[in-house]
Amino acid sequence: MKFWLEKLIFFAAFILVLAQLVLFTGGSVVGVNYGLLGDNLPPATAVINLFKAEHIPLVRLFEPRADVLNALRNSGIKVSLGTRNEDLPSLAGSPTAAAGWVRTWILPYKDNVDFTWVTLGNEVVPGNYASCVAPAMANMQAALASAGLTNTKVSTVVAMSVLSASYPPSAGVFSAESAPHMSKILSFLARTGSPIFVNCYPYFAYAAAPQQISLDYALFRAKTPVVDGNLKYYSLFDAMVDAFIAAMEKISRRYGNLQVVVGESGWPTAGNPPHTTVGNAHVYNQNLIKRVKRGRGTPRRPGIPTVAFVFAMFNEDLKPGGVEQNWGIHYHDGQRVYPLRF
Repeated sequence: MKFWLEKLIFFAAFILVLAQLVLFTGGSVVGVNYGLLGDNLPPATAVINLFKAEHIPLVRLFEPRADVLNALRNSGIKVSLGTRNEDLPSLAGSPTAAAGWVRTWILPYKDNVDFTWVTLGNEVVPGNYASCVAPAMANMQAALASAGLTNTKVSTVVAMSVLSASYPPSAGVFSAESAPHMSKILSFLARTGSPIFVNCYPYFAYAAAPQQISLDYALFRAKTPVVDGNLKYYSLFDAMVDAFIAAMEKISRRYGNLQVVVGESGWPTAGNPPHTTVGNAHVYNQNLIKRVKRGRGTPRRPGIPTVAFVFAMFNEDLKPGGVEQNWGIHYHDGQRVYPLRF
């Protein structure tokens, strides 16, 4: 009886994740990160018009700005809105601060901006702000609920560096520094039916070990799989996502059913030759879009649609030199670096 009860609970959680994906995003969809670390970027209205012209249905914002939120009014674009990392201590320590944030950045726009997610912290686990994430999420969720925004989900964004092992994917496990914080974060997300955002960059893994990882495997073009038990992997992206899922399952099996949103993924066009080329970036991002929109899930979690955000909308010249300035799918003037079909 216990075996069948566990099976029933697992299946119910699977269906819940699937229903939430369809409800909040429409299924397997790809958005784009809109960063603002450039001194020569187009005005926000032009950028949102570019999103609409290129049929990009989701935007991820790293922090709130009035000009961007005003430009998003009546756009039909679903929004993931982040808080600044430095605001986490106040948001964690004061429900009043969270209510004030909602009052300033959500309520004036809520009638004609589709706030799908609010994310508390970007890649702060592990680190000085890590202990702030779970209480900040709880305060933000309460503030949104008090404002009547029960359909806006609260989450955080973590990097793959929260894992101490990721190969093979089934060996995925959180590091000793990250695990206590991730346990509290995942508990909150499971309780509220919210996803976890994970930044997943096959480029960095490939560039660090090009003799061990084939370019075709990193670019979704592998013909021969990497085998992990009874699972076969034809892309490094799927292997990385499943390593993160395996790490969640090691904390609790029920966390393996949490929705995973890929908050960032992309490939730079310059800064680290010969790996960073326009051709490689074009192939990676177009194949990422194709992979997500097929809706097949990953080998560890087949049939579960994926939501992902390409990094990024523009090359940003205020970032450090090298690859960091060259992730954009558009130049600063809005011209395409290479064409993508969303």
